Amino acid sequence: MTGWRLRAASAAAAVAADHLVGDPPDGLHPVAWFGRAMTRRERRTWSDHRLSGVRHLGAGVAAAAVPVALLWAGARRMCGAAADGALSVAVVAVTLGARSLDRRAAEVGEALTAGRIEEARRLLPALVGRDPAGLDEAEIARAVVESVAENTVDAIVAPLLWAAVGGPVAAAAYRAVNTLDAMVGYRNDRYRRFGWASARTDDIANFVPARVAAVIVALCSPGSAPGIRRAVRRQAPAHPSPNAGVIEAAFAAALGLRLGGTNRYDEVVEQRVELGEGRAAAPGDIVRARRLARRVTAVAAAALACPFLLERWCCARTNRPARGAR
Repeated sequence: MTGWRLRAASAAAAVAADHLVGDPPDGLHPVAWFGRAMTRRERRTWSDHRLSGVRHLGAGVAAAAVPVALLWAGARRMCGAAADGALSVAVVAVTLGARSLDRRAAEVGEALTAGRIEEARRLLPALVGRDPAGLDEAEIARAVVESVAENTVDAIVAPLLWAAVGGPVAAAAYRAVNTLDAMVGYRNDRYRRFGWASARTDDIANFVPARVAAVIVALCSPGSAPGIRRAVRRQAPAHPSPNAGVIEAAFAAALGLRLGGTNRYDEVVEQRVELGEGRAAAPGDIVRARRLARRVTAVAAAALACPFLLERWCCARTNRPARGAR
């Protein structure tokens, strides 16, 4: 499949595939395989040096991108554009997490609404890395809303944009970087140096997608657009993540909430800047955050599909073949 319009259209089709099919079981999910393989590699090769972390990152990106590149090239050579397009959709769909994100957030929200706070604490680690012990209802709700916001970039907008730029190979490479950041990109004694390369590369890979996602949030919530702009410009720079702060600030302003506060990660306690100027999060806001994430996903997919559909429409009216169809 050639041309950025076709790559973008394949990414949009992957959103539909993810919505209809969802993720495969953990035992069959390529991202889960990747995570287990990189955990084994870390046990063998870990050392407290940045260079060791750079090699770990390089091995992970190669392990994800090279097989996809070989499959993609083989599909194009042996089966033509149809198989190429189907493979692109399948690979990009695997890198997305819109349906699983929505489901996991819903499970925590339903437990909170039903008053089952211990169940909500048990489910929370599927969404966030912070320690759920002792979190009250409001803190759990805040954690879920923040996770939905951040993963709207990590699991939806960023893989879509990278797929539009570089096809399934770029999407697979991005997913490797993001997964490694989630595994080793911590500021604790073990990973401060070893995880540095993964964390910084993830920051770079998400820089543009986070800001694109914030713009889409504003488009989806036009009445809150001035507040979103103000929160992103004034509050987000104080967040420890250059990208999570942007999208969390956008979600906070769009939903009329105040996010941020004290987060506990095992032995590490972080005081996060407050984002937004509204009230504290409540269990009912999880549903609102999920709806906003779904709107952002729909707008992103539509924006990616439009150039391809418009080109096809124009070609049909003028009776000339589209690019890549000759």
